[in-house]
Amino acid sequence: MLKGDGRLGHDLDPHDRAPKDACGVFGVWAPGEEVSKLTYYGLYALQHRGQESAGIAASEGSRILVYKDMGLVAQVFDESVLSTLRGHLAIGHCRYSTTGSSVWENAQPTLSSTDVGGLALAHNGNLINTPELAQRLEPGSIRATTDTEVLTTLLAQDRTRSVEDAAAELLPQVKGAYTLVFMDEKTLYAARDPQGIRPLVLGRLERGWVVASETAALDIVGATFVREVEPGEMLTIDERGVRSRRFALAEPKGCLFEYVYLARPDTTIAGRGVQVTRVEVGRVLAREHPVEADLVIPTPESGTPAAVGYAEESGIPYGQGLVKNSYVGRTFIQPSQTIRQLGIRLKLNPLREVVEGKRLVVVDDSIVRGNTQRAIVKMLREAGAREVHVRISSPPVQWPCFYGIDFATRAELIAGSLSVEEIRASLGADSLGYISLEGLTKATTIPSERLCRACFDGTYPIPIDQDNVGKFVLESKT
Repeated sequence: MLKGDGRLGHDLDPHDRAPKDACGVFGVWAPGEEVSKLTYYGLYALQHRGQESAGIAASEGSRILVYKDMGLVAQVFDESVLSTLRGHLAIGHCRYSTTGSSVWENAQPTLSSTDVGGLALAHNGNLINTPELAQRLEPGSIRATTDTEVLTTLLAQDRTRSVEDAAAELLPQVKGAYTLVFMDEKTLYAARDPQGIRPLVLGRLERGWVVASETAALDIVGATFVREVEPGEMLTIDERGVRSRRFALAEPKGCLFEYVYLARPDTTIAGRGVQVTRVEVGRVLAREHPVEADLVIPTPESGTPAAVGYAEESGIPYGQGLVKNSYVGRTFIQPSQTIRQLGIRLKLNPLREVVEGKRLVVVDDSIVRGNTQRAIVKMLREAGAREVHVRISSPPVQWPCFYGIDFATRAELIAGSLSVEEIRASLGADSLGYISLEGLTKATTIPSERLCRACFDGTYPIPIDQDNVGKFVLESKT
């Protein structure tokens, strides 16, 4: 049973869940280091990318041990568990489910054992040809219902040659978004899909190497950033160092939503800090949607960087008008009807003295269903705000993601069926402004043709077969 931790998750309203990334992955090859503890801290830095389950696989050279469970990293692991995961290499994973239910069997890393050895694998992203790949497996050969389990089993069943050679043949046949860290008893591997949709970076330790979803995870373990893993590239890391092998031509399409919401603000993408980009997005937003107001406030903490940029560009003072309770949220105690009616006030509360009588600009990163923003507007008006102008630092999210972000379906996305003016009326705001897709893209400094923007414009860089995608695609076929 999942233990409550009393900490706040991303969601301010459980009925208006924010976009969820698939996972965070981490791998380390470092003889003489406590690799399980390095992996623990790396996953701790990546906790924002997945909060359903966590796991670590480690090897001392002769066998792979895996420990995983449901819950946050700090809930799953303690000193006694980490002390059993000894060795010179390890991989780790924190999960939010995008293929397969949120159950223990689907937690990662996955492990497949054969007569000639074991293989453990952790995956961030989402495959779009999972049923096709699963057809190559012998009936009953997998227990879990994830695309990751399918990949692991396919790699492990071909042990007539090296893991590196088997992966180099299999990966070009895998379609979708994936950053992988995997290992046998002696070697660490990492790979990134040809589009590079999800991020993956390489770092250097004094006595080894690290791969991780974000540079923030390198920082927390004292690793020096070396470079991003290239799209279509596989790394092999052992006592001979790092070897690179290209299994597909690079066709870069990095996820634009990493800049909006998913990545930590202290992470660097393409040589530029995410915080700097988000502040610039706020400046662009102020130029595109100016308004006369007395105070700019963020929806904490997701809207903070853009709110800073909006205030700087507009000249309107920046302030804190909403207080976030950092210890309420992920409690797993069913609220009573009275408490449920309080809704978002469990997690956010206005500062009446700050907002009363003021014309407010409220900045947030995105609108999914609209329930959270609607509640915030109502709350601020009840606290005495004279006007409430909502500004969003991403374009309208109109399309679902099939590459590793668990958005709502198109029918559930408020921008999937309503115009901006209809959304404004639904929220009860005095005005509503979204940054343009062109403005957001320009703020990243990445050319638009090198970005995946499908959730905003419906143009998917890898063609989608709607019958073969979905969170429960394997479960519906079993």
